[in-house]
This record gives sequence, structure tokens and C-alpha cells, in this order.
Amino acid sequence: MALDTPPPETPGGPSDRIIDEPLSEALSRRYLAYALSVITDRALPDVRDGLKPVQRRVLYAMREMRLNPDAAARKCAKVVGEVMGGYHPHGDQSIYDTLVRMAQAFAQRYPLVDGQGNFGNIDGDNAAAMRYTEAKLTVAATLLLDGIDEDAVDFRPTYDGSDTEPVVLPSGFPNLLANGATGIAVGMATSIPPHNAGELIDACLLLLDQPDASTEALMAHVQGPDFPTGGVIVEPAASLLETYQTGRGGVRLRARWTKEDLGKGTYQIVVTEIPYQVKKADLIEQLAELIDAKKAPLLGDVRDESAEDVRLVLEPKSRNVEAEVLMESLFKLSDLETRFSVNLNVLDARGTPGVMGLKTALVAFLDHRRDVLVRRARHRLAKIEARLHILDGLMVAYLNLDEVIRIVRYEEEPKARLIETFALTDLQADAILNTRLRQLARLEEMEIRREHAELSEERDGIVGMLASDKAQWKLVATGLRDVKASLGDLNRRRSTLAEAPQVDAEAAIEAMIVREPITVILSERGWIRAAKGRVEDPSELKFKEGDKLQFLVPAETTDKLLIFASDGRFFTLGCDKLPGARGHGEPLRLMIDLDDKVGLVDVFIHRAGAKRVLASREGYGFILPEEEAIAFRRAGKQVLNGKPQACIALGEADHLAVIGDNGKLLVFPVAELPEMPRGKGVKLQSYREGGLKDAAAFKAEEGMTTVDNSGRTRVWAEWREWLGRRAGAGKLAPKGWPASKRFRGR
Repeated sequence: MALDTPPPETPGGPSDRIIDEPLSEALSRRYLAYALSVITDRALPDVRDGLKPVQRRVLYAMREMRLNPDAAARKCAKVVGEVMGGYHPHGDQSIYDTLVRMAQAFAQRYPLVDGQGNFGNIDGDNAAAMRYTEAKLTVAATLLLDGIDEDAVDFRPTYDGSDTEPVVLPSGFPNLLANGATGIAVGMATSIPPHNAGELIDACLLLLDQPDASTEALMAHVQGPDFPTGGVIVEPAASLLETYQTGRGGVRLRARWTKEDLGKGTYQIVVTEIPYQVKKADLIEQLAELIDAKKAPLLGDVRDESAEDVRLVLEPKSRNVEAEVLMESLFKLSDLETRFSVNLNVLDARGTPGVMGLKTALVAFLDHRRDVLVRRARHRLAKIEARLHILDGLMVAYLNLDEVIRIVRYEEEPKARLIETFALTDLQADAILNTRLRQLARLEEMEIRREHAELSEERDGIVGMLASDKAQWKLVATGLRDVKASLGDLNRRRSTLAEAPQVDAEAAIEAMIVREPITVILSERGWIRAAKGRVEDPSELKFKEGDKLQFLVPAETTDKLLIFASDGRFFTLGCDKLPGARGHGEPLRLMIDLDDKVGLVDVFIHRAGAKRVLASREGYGFILPEEEAIAFRRAGKQVLNGKPQACIALGEADHLAVIGDNGKLLVFPVAELPEMPRGKGVKLQSYREGGLKDAAAFKAEEGMTTVDNSGRTRVWAEWREWLGRRAGAGKLAPKGWPASKRFRGR
């Protein structure tokens, strides 16, 4: 054979493993498998026990290690090793993080792990390494595991097939809603807030009595979420009802605070509970940054006086500031108020993901409890039947004791002879042969008869229960009542519900601002500043090289500056927050989200009750109340759909004049324009070519006015010659009209 000849391929070689298929199909199939794995095995909890696989495996492994509440705690490293080696081969850190979270009282409404050592804190500090901490199960965890040895749930092989693990836990209480869950899968997520287990059990009992009970009726018991860190829920009742009906929504949660009088008219605010999942250290840093940036003008200082309990002290800027007003302003600016998103996306009993409402989730839990009850009853019934079978054989032996002794003493094969003589089974014969001599006493015979009678009665009760749906649901209810009693003080509600007070915090903040006259200066390149007082001579203003004045707006520090951009958006800035005029100011685009390609159409001061006419290049427009233009978001507020051409203060004007690129002028009453908060508007003037050039509003009695490029003003008393209906073409402008074809020279 030549040296360069490749060896022949053998069966099972590399070529046999090559699969010829389109790349898109291969990727889609593999990504689908990955997505399903993430959804079912990592991110979404089971509606029956409320646990994800890693949580379930940690609890089951700890039970197998006999780490019960009355036992001594073991090193978390030992627990993590058992879980990783036997059930969850996905890395020790993910297992330890799960164990830590189940032990944190500020993260879990009903902690399932009793942690000893440093398991982190509400400040956001991490837990100590697993070699330093110890753990065991809590009473709540034992309620979830109760009955797992009695064939209450299905088991499946572990990842290596060397052992088995539970598919789901028996779950003595509705853990899904009691402890909540969060997770992000592929294309879906779950976010379930914690609830009060006592209230959930009461709702379950109501469903057992009234299966057709509505969500509204259930909410007479389940008032709302019950977060481990407490707080005040200010979500409206109607919104909560919709959330529990659909399984999607949100919950507004506020910090709990009290006012402490310090004497002489001074006071301080003490925050004792902060919203769920908010780190206290981050919250304090956030409040301090608000003070430094002068974004919270009513807040003077913040300090942390917490020990074991939360105690944040907030000092007002002035004793004249009302506590309610101060807190309402901070709720808007900081994480003292948060919104917990609700998305009750879970796996049902068949492993199918879906969003459930409150009633659907509770019904699924009750069905699971009934299934657990029936399976445990059948397991117990099998045990009783086996014991009764043995007792029946022993009873035969006691009734025929002399013959049994003779057979055992003289027969060569006593077991076979006993079976033949008394029609026994192998198990019964073995039980008789294994009986000790001292157990042949009369008292033992009486004890066997008593045990037989008790087991027979218990068997009849179980058989009757298994044949009656009503009896099964009654036992489920009894078990839930016992669980509620065993949880005891843990069922005391921590989060309360209240209505958010109606306080005008904006007015209070404005009242704290010193009212002074200023002049807003905005250059063509977008640099903005505010000079104190009035600028009488704009020519004295200095700008960067190549830059010049674009807008000069007289204002006061208490005013709101409205900025109209060429993409139809309005932006709002507080005049008190504008940079000073010592330098060239700051770029406007650092304060608002304005692209470099977007220009400015107009800048003016907002006046309460004022209205403006917005007109687009395409010749459409409408009347806009200035209140609708206010938007403190950096992204602004989209108001005009189209390319803006004019933004005209309406004042007391009753007529609008528009002129197109074609030089035709049209005048019509302002009353023909609609008043709108946003949109495209209606047609102002019709054009064959070009578009709107300019527009102006005026009072009929004062006449139409124009100003040419040289600054000369002319009043057109004969404006009625161009009066028509809106959307008309108009007539050519009169002789002497400014060459710019505008009402104001530019």
C-alpha cells in the first residue's frame, strides 16, 4: 500500500458520525432543547410545591442527612457536597447560593433553612464561605417534606442513575405563593411576591367550602402580598384584583416611617421598614446622592442608626416642611417606594409553563394535596393489610398452639407442614416460626387481638375515605388547619395595605426655591446657562468660538422651561437646575436625550392655562394646552407627529394666518382648530407643491402684523381679503409682504 494512501474507514469511524442537515434546523432544534431545559429545570417553579429543582434537591438532601429542626446543624460545605454529588451536578456555587437564599429571613417569608453563621444581611453583604457556615431544616421545610417516605410523590432517577430523587415535594402549605419566586428563562420569566401562608390557607378552606368562589371572594382572605421586610402596600384594590385574576400586574410598596418630635418645632423621620429586595446600603447612598445633586431640596440629611432592626433617620431641610410632603417627594425620587412586578408564570402538574391567577394556583395546590393524601392513605392501607395478614396467621397459631408446637418439634419440614395443615402463606408461616417462646403468653395473645381490632378499624376508615371525595377534601382541610396552627407567629402579617396620601409634593418643592429673575441663554450649538437678572444687551454675551445666540428667554427660578425639538418632542427643565452663567454653561444634550441631528424649534416658559398652536411642515396642526407638553423624563414627550414648522403662543388671539412656500396666504378663525394633547392635527392649508412656511395668531380687532428682516413692523388692516375656511389654498400675499414670506423676519 502506498504511504500517501489514506487507511480505509472502519464502521463506527468519524464518517459515520457526520450528519448532513441545514444549519438553521440544527441550531433551532438544539436551541429549543436548551430553552426547554432552562424553563423546566432551572427558572420556573412548580405550582404544586413552589420550588425549582435545585431548591427541591437541597431540601431532600438535607432530609436524607437527617438535618431536622431538632438535630445539630452541619457544615454547609457538607450539604453542598451531598447535593452536588448525588443530585445536582451543576457547580457548588449555584447550590450554595440557593441554600443561602432559603436561609435569609429578609429574602424568604418562611425560611426553609435554619442557617448558623454569616448568611448575609439586608445591607447587601454576601454570606460567608460555605466552610464557615452551618445549616439544618426549619419547621416550614419539614411541612413541605412530610410524608415523602409514604409514597406521597413520584420519584425519578438521579442524573447518574445511581439513586432516585422526588419529582415534587408533598408540600404541606402553598409554598409557591407563601415564599414567592423569581426567575428568567428563555422567552419567559416569573416574578411572584411572597404572601401570608395563614391567609392562603384560609383562602384554600374557602375554596373547599365554595369551589365556585371568585377571586374577589378569595381576596377577602388574601389581602395582598406579605413581604418579609414589611412595608406599606399602596396599590389600589382594583389593580390588585386585576393582578390576581390575570396573574400579571404589579404592586407598589413603600417604606414604613414614623415622625419623631425633637422639641421646639423640629422633628426627624425614622424609616423602620424598607421595600422588599432593596439593599439598605444602596438606599442610603442613593439618598445621599440626591442631596448632593440638589434633586431632593426638602431633605437635609440622612444617616443610618440601624442595629438588628432597620432605623434610617431623615432630617428635613427646614422645620416648615411637612413630613408627609417630604416623604412623598422621596417616594418619587428614590427606592423608598418600589414596584414589584407580578408574573405568576409557573409549571403545572404536567410540566407545562403558563400564567395562573390566584384561584388557579390555589386549586392546583389543593389538587396536589388531595393526591398526596390519597397516595399516603393507599400506602398506609397496604401496610395495614400486610400486618393484618401476619396477625391472622399468629391468631391461628394461638388457637392451635399445641398442634403448632408438635409440628415444630417433630416434623422434618415444619414450615411446609404448617402451611398444609392450617392453609397459611409463606409470610404467615415465617412469622409463626420466628415467634419467641415468651411471646406465647396469654397477654401476648390479647395484645394481638387488640392490635388486630384497631388495625381493622383503621383499614375500614381508610377504605371508606378512599371511596368518598367529600371525606378526602375534609381531611385535606383538617391538615391545612393543623399546618396553619403549627406555623404560629410566622403567620402574623408584616406588610400592611393603605392608600397613598394625595400630597402636592411638587408645589412644596417649588415653595422651597427662592424666586429670582433669571435669563435663560441657549446657543446654536446647544450650550445652555442661566444668568441672574435680565440681560438688556444680548450683544455683550460671550460664546465659544463659532457659536452664537439662538434663544434668549426671560424667566424666574421657579419657572419650568419647555423645549420643543424638531422631531416633535417636548422636554422640560426646572429653571432652578440650570447651570450658572459664569462660563459658557453646559451642553443641553447632557440634560435631555436629544440626538445631535435633532434641532430646536422653540424654547419658552410654561404658563399655567396657556395654549399654543403647533403646525407641521406638511401643513397640519392643532391647539396644544401647555400642561400636556410637560415631561420631566430625559426622553421627553412625543407631541407632534410630523416635522414641526411653527409653535405659536395663542394668548387671546381669535384668528390664525398661515402662508405656504408658494406665497399664498390664508386666514381662518382659531375656533376651527381642535384642541389635542398629541397627534398630527388637521389640515391648515392645501398645497400642490412645497409646504407650510410660517404661521401667526392675532386678534381680529388688532389686525395682522408682520416684521421684515430690518425690524420694520407693518399692520395689515385689510386681512379679511384673505379670510377663508381652514384647509383652503388661500390667495397670494399682498404687495409689500416681507421677502422671507414669514410673519417675523428671520
